[in-house]
Amino acid sequence: MKRENAKSVVTAVAASSACATEYPIVLVHGLGFRDRKLLNYWGRIPKALQAEGATVLYSHQDAWGTIEHNAATVKRAVLAAMEETGAEKVNLLAHSKGGLDARYMISALDMADKVASLTTISTPHMGSKTMDWILRAPKWLCRFAGFFVNTTFKVLGDEKPDFYRASCQLKTASAVSFNEAHKDCEGVYYQSYAVSLRRARSDFMFALPYRVVKHFDGANDGIVSVESAKWGVFRGELAETGRRGLSHADIVDMRRRDLQGVDIRGLYVGIVRELKDRGL
Repeated sequence: MKRENAKSVVTAVAASSACATEYPIVLVHGLGFRDRKLLNYWGRIPKALQAEGATVLYSHQDAWGTIEHNAATVKRAVLAAMEETGAEKVNLLAHSKGGLDARYMISALDMADKVASLTTISTPHMGSKTMDWILRAPKWLCRFAGFFVNTTFKVLGDEKPDFYRASCQLKTASAVSFNEAHKDCEGVYYQSYAVSLRRARSDFMFALPYRVVKHFDGANDGIVSVESAKWGVFRGELAETGRRGLSHADIVDMRRRDLQGVDIRGLYVGIVRELKDRGL
C-alpha cells in the first residue's frame, strides 16, 4: 500500500490566527494505528486547529513498528514538513507511544535543532507494569500472536511491523533504560499531559483494561497511567474535572463524538495557542 507523504490531508479555511504558530504542527500517532485520509486517527482535531490558523501535518509511522524504526519514519516526515512549509523547525504533538518515537528521533537521530517543542499526551514514559504482567505469558504465545498482527498490518501498509518487540519496549525495565539513554535535548521545549477515566463504566471499551491498569499503575485512561505520562514540564490532567473523565481514545477524538462538559477540539486549540504564545 502506497504510503502518504507528509502533506496535511485535511483542509479548512482559517477563521482566526489563534493557532498560527511560528513552526508547523506535526501530529505523531500512537501504537496500533496508522494515519489515514478517511479514518483520521486524530478525529476532528486537525480541522479544528487549521480553522484557527495552524499548519497541520502527519508523521505516518508504522502502527506496530519499534521505537527505532518509527523514529526514522518520523524524521523523514519532519524533514518533508520543513521542506513543504519552508519552516526551520516543527512542533511535535504526540499521543501514546508516538511520544517515545518522537523522543528517540530528537535525541538519537540528530534532530534536536529541527524540533521547537514536543508535547506528549498519555505517553507511557515510565513504561507499564500492566505490560510487564501481560508479557509474562510464554514467549511462544506472544510471538504467535505477533505473527498474525504483523501479517495483518504489513498488508495494511506497515513497512516493518514488530508486534513483540514494540510491546516489550513498553515494559518498565525498558523505560528505565530508554530514559537513561535518551535525555531531553537543550533547545527543545518538552511538556506533557495526562488523562484519566473516573471509573470503569465511564468507557465500556476500556472497562477491563482500566481495572487492570488501575490495579498495577493507579489512575489511568484505560491504557496509560497518569504517573507514567509525566515528562518534561508536566501540565497536569486535561479535563481533570467531571464525573466521566477521558479515555485513551477520547483524548484523540477517535470516535468523533462530543462528550458532556468536555470540548476535545478546544483542548488542542488551547495547547497550540499556548505554543504560539511561547513564540513556537
